[in-house]
Amino acid sequence: MNFAIIGCGFIAKKHAHSIREIEGAKLVAVCDKIPENMMFYVKEYGARAYEEMNEMFQKENIDIVCICTPTGSHAPIAIQSAHAKKHIILEKPIAMTLEEADQIIEACHMNQVKLSIVHPNRYRPAVQELRKIMDHHLLGKISHANAMVNWNRNQEYYDQAAWRGTKEFDGGALLNQAIHNVDLLLWFMGEAEEVYSMQATRIRKIEAEDVSNGLVRFKSGALGLVQASTTVYPKNFEESITIFGEKGTVKIGGPNAVYLEHIRIDGMPEEEAHALKVKIEADPWGVPGHQRIIEEMIEAVKQDATPAVSGEEGRKALELALAFYRSAEKNQPIAIRTGDSI
Repeated sequence: MNFAIIGCGFIAKKHAHSIREIEGAKLVAVCDKIPENMMFYVKEYGARAYEEMNEMFQKENIDIVCICTPTGSHAPIAIQSAHAKKHIILEKPIAMTLEEADQIIEACHMNQVKLSIVHPNRYRPAVQELRKIMDHHLLGKISHANAMVNWNRNQEYYDQAAWRGTKEFDGGALLNQAIHNVDLLLWFMGEAEEVYSMQATRIRKIEAEDVSNGLVRFKSGALGLVQASTTVYPKNFEESITIFGEKGTVKIGGPNAVYLEHIRIDGMPEEEAHALKVKIEADPWGVPGHQRIIEEMIEAVKQDATPAVSGEEGRKALELALAFYRSAEKNQPIAIRTGDSI
């Protein structure tokens, strides 16, 4: 299938590399307002460069577009791509507001094109193992869960592009850096019904938050904690997700959440738990998540199926993150009513 990439910043390189790794997939075009941003893809992949989307859609035979632009521009670009009858792989988060997310999802439904949101952490080997554990209810009744992202994004990172750290186009530590972990928390724990959050901009000179702490009550009655920051000195400290149940505890951690740091489950011999840890350590990243998402999209198009990380799935993570923002702004608990605009 023929691919195009819209927005040729840092993350676009992961898409381009993944496309090249997949048999039968080809990057035929790239689109960016800044011509020099596209030169790498022209030279490395033989892609044709366009400054305007309409011209690219008219001149190229494109099956799937990968949208890698700042979040604040996702909605108009995705909607235009959907009306052009292109299947869409959209970088995280799906949008800046639920209204925008709904507009994207509706445009894809109306034009009968597939939509997948890039939440690649779901495909990490340790995460896949925890998913199996949760699916088999091996931890019993869940009491609570933690999702932590304590990273370093220095001032130079934010100063590289005017949109970074803005409320209109980017968001802060929660919406940008921790949205994958919000997605995982919901994937493991189910729907949320209430949140309470505090946020601050302590160190970085940005408009959005550089530290966020949030509590969540899930519909199951279990509780959750989400912590996100970009202020850690001098480099990434931890990314982790921990599930606590009546019959076991599992923690995926490290500077990036790729290792089984702790696994104790009732009835699981220590030798088996150790062997699982060793297995993960041998290949902690597995097949890159971007590649898995692109492969799933190709299969979804061929089989007329819904991608695993659909637009609706991406909307759930955005809904929880925005509820945290709203709680911090109002300094009060916020009830989540699925389907509402935030």
